[in-house]
Amino acid sequence: MTNMVERPGCGLTRRQALAYTAGAVLSPVGAAAQTVQPSLAPVITRPIPSSGEGLPVVGLGTDEYFGGDTAQQQVLDGVVKALVAGGGNVIDTSSDYGASETLIAAVLAEGGLRQKVFLATKLEKDALDQAGIAGSLRTLGVSKIDLMQIHNVSSPQQSLAPLRKWKEQGLVRYIGITTSITRAFDALEAVMRREKPDFVELNYSLGDREAESRLLPAASELGIATLIDIPFGGPGGNLLGRVRGKPLPDWAHDFDAASWGQFFLKYVIANPAVTCVIPGTRNPEHMADNLAAGRGRLPDPAQRQRMAQFFASL
Repeated sequence: MTNMVERPGCGLTRRQALAYTAGAVLSPVGAAAQTVQPSLAPVITRPIPSSGEGLPVVGLGTDEYFGGDTAQQQVLDGVVKALVAGGGNVIDTSSDYGASETLIAAVLAEGGLRQKVFLATKLEKDALDQAGIAGSLRTLGVSKIDLMQIHNVSSPQQSLAPLRKWKEQGLVRYIGITTSITRAFDALEAVMRREKPDFVELNYSLGDREAESRLLPAASELGIATLIDIPFGGPGGNLLGRVRGKPLPDWAHDFDAASWGQFFLKYVIANPAVTCVIPGTRNPEHMADNLAAGRGRLPDPAQRQRMAQFFASL
């Protein structure tokens, strides 16, 4: 699960703030496509521990693409093109996200983008059979899924045997488990330690830091890659909503944050146990702004502590 929110500027208009972001220059091409200046620094990559394969540290979540019509496809098309053009490749979806898988399949097929993306999806616990994996493969229009995850794990006894079978059959490349609920962390950690999946997806943000003391250290210890959902949310609510209309502190530029979105994402990315953060968006400009959080300097421990203290004072 990821959260989609409107992005406040930093005392500027949204377009001015985004144009300023990390030197990015966005030019509209048609209704949805965006081009990104090639002089931008590359997005930071981190390795998947089980294989060494590198992933860009910023990706895309698609949990609100529920309408399966042409208009929704055009929206997603623009965002995916901005993701790929900006140096990202991770797209996270689920069989439970309405029309998301269907729309992604159409966008990737029509744009010839399948080989340029790392495609992650999920199945519910009651769909872990051959019909379930066959359905996801068919809906996504692929012969192999990069990452298959069990959605919303809540039992410490959850088995990954079906996913391991699909991996052996060559239907998936990596396997994982997910949650977006802090109270499920006990169960998730138990499964991580017993089953040692390739990936774990979990909720983590500047407003929801429980994962720092539990799951992220466990993932690092066990060699498990992490996808971070709800990076703009948490118990404190909508983080971007809390700073709406407030100026970005000058010291944020010390770690190359030029928008509130980058401020919050850089806090998460700076944790070395984080492999990739997957904020959701329906706006190509916001996608480009998110990607900029994966470029340039990241906050060091002292700066992250200052960020946390600053946010607590809001």
